[in-house]
Parts: sequence; structure tokens; C-alpha cells
Amino acid sequence: MSFEICILGSGAALPTNSRQASAQYINCNERYILIDCAEGTQQQLRKFKLKLQKIQLILISHLHGDHFFGLPGLLSTMHLLGRNKRLTIIGPPGLEKLISAMLAAGGHPLEFDLKFQEFKPGKEICVFEDRLIEIKAFALKHRIPTLGYRINEKPKLLNLDKQAIAAAGIRIEDLPKLKAGLSFYHQGIEIHAKDFTLPAAPLYSYAYCSDTKPSVSYLDSIAEVSLLYHEATFCEQHLDRAKSTYHSTAKQAAEQAAKAKCERLILGHFSSRYADSDLHLKEASAIHPKVVAAYDGLKIELGKSDAIFEHSDKKIGQ
Repeated sequence: MSFEICILGSGAALPTNSRQASAQYINCNERYILIDCAEGTQQQLRKFKLKLQKIQLILISHLHGDHFFGLPGLLSTMHLLGRNKRLTIIGPPGLEKLISAMLAAGGHPLEFDLKFQEFKPGKEICVFEDRLIEIKAFALKHRIPTLGYRINEKPKLLNLDKQAIAAAGIRIEDLPKLKAGLSFYHQGIEIHAKDFTLPAAPLYSYAYCSDTKPSVSYLDSIAEVSLLYHEATFCEQHLDRAKSTYHSTAKQAAEQAAKAKCERLILGHFSSRYADSDLHLKEASAIHPKVVAAYDGLKIELGKSDAIFEHSDKKIGQ
């Protein structure tokens, strides 16, 4: 099992030669999730050798074009490549009507089922759940209704102490009980799971805050997350612009992460006015100890080395 995030697009509004607009590809325990789908997303998937037909779930944050303009093209490509598995698309109200109209205008009906689920930003709500993961949506503070998302791993089964099990002669059919932490009787002796198991693998979580001004309203939803992606469209020199457009500066993103006790932080959604992200990183790293500036193609696997967050000059990527 793995929990890997790949940044497909790290820029805001306008694609540039070095940055596409917002899109991310998540593999959480073999659940393949696309978050946002800007123009050019399908090319980015190919560029970074990610299999678009594996995508099972698409999460759209809001209906500004730099977060969904790539969706009709991606769906059309999936159709042309012979997709026949249902695809679930989650987003704010109006998403289904908009995408359906764009697909209809193209004149080629899809040969696979689309399932739209729309949620009005408000109280935190679970939008997807299975035996291994859950996804929650929560409201951000932007100019139009905008959803943030949090992906949580569910509690994992205990690991088995093979030597202790062999010594006690415990039957194979009883091993699932041990992994679930259950006690049972074997040859008249009560077997306690704690005596034959090792701790379960750590749990990880990932939160995505796309376009938003900083607000206390979503701090609980990102609290103590393993990794937070937070928009940092501007630097402090453009604070007034950030306020008027309902965006955040890098410093504000780091302050939000610090207040919510997020373990690690990725800055992203950079305005095309900046040639690089050095100043963003400098401002944020003065507040949060583990921060990295996103770039297209950045991959982070939770549970692996933190080296990418602990470089001395705080300069990563582009």
C-alpha cells in the first residue's frame, strides 16, 4: 500500500512554459484520484507516465476555468481509449450541467457511465468512503463556492508477530482475528491479540486547499494532517491583491498550516507574475519547519523520507 501525491499543475490562472494550472494525481492504497483538472491535464498525465484510465474518482474544487477546463478533453480521451468503467466526479453545484453541455457540444457521447455528485460548500461532509480510505469535503473562502478536500487512511490491521504465532501453534484460520485485535480461545487457552501482534502501519492524510483566503473556518478540517497543499498565489508584497481576489500569500498559507498543526506543507497555485517560487518558500519557511514549493512533476510519498522538506537553502524544483 502507498500514499503518493503527484503535482501535475502548480500554477494559477494562466499556464506558462514551466507551470500548468491546477491538477493533482493521488494514489492512496490503490485508489486513484484526480484533484482538479486544468487545461492540459491529460498531457501532464502522459508526461509524468501516469495512467489516466486508472482514475476512479475526480474531485473538482470550484468552477473557475483553471480548475476544470481540462475535464471534457480528459473524458473524451478516456472514451477514445475504450474506457468502460464508471467514473465518479465530485464537485460544487452546477458541475454536471456544465460538463454535460460541453460534452454534448462535442457530439460524441461517452461509452462509459459518469456519476456526478454535487455538494454545496458548507459543513464538512464525507463524500467518499470504502474499507481503506475516506474523503471529506469542506468549504473554503473564495469568490465563488469552493470545496477543499481531505483524504484519510482508515485504521489498518495489526501486523502479525510470526515467531510468537509459530511458537504457540496458532491456526492459520485464526490469524484474521489477531490482525483485527480480537481475543479467542485456542486449545482451552485464551489468546490475547496484543501478545501475538505488532503495531499497525502508521496512518496518513492529505488535505487540498485550492483557491482561498486564510480563514479559521476550515482549520478544523485540515487539523494535524500529514501533508497539506495550500494555495500561495502571492508573496507579501502583493498582500492587497491577495485580499481583493480572495487568495493567500505564502506567509498566510504557512500560518494556516502552523495553526492547524499540519506536519508538512506544499505551497502551490503560484501567480505567473513570479519567475520562480524562491520568495514564497523563504516567507513560508520562516513560519513552518517543513515546507516545499510545488513544481510540475513533484512526487511525494507519505511515509518515506522527509529530506525534500529539510534542505538547508529551502530551494526546491523550479
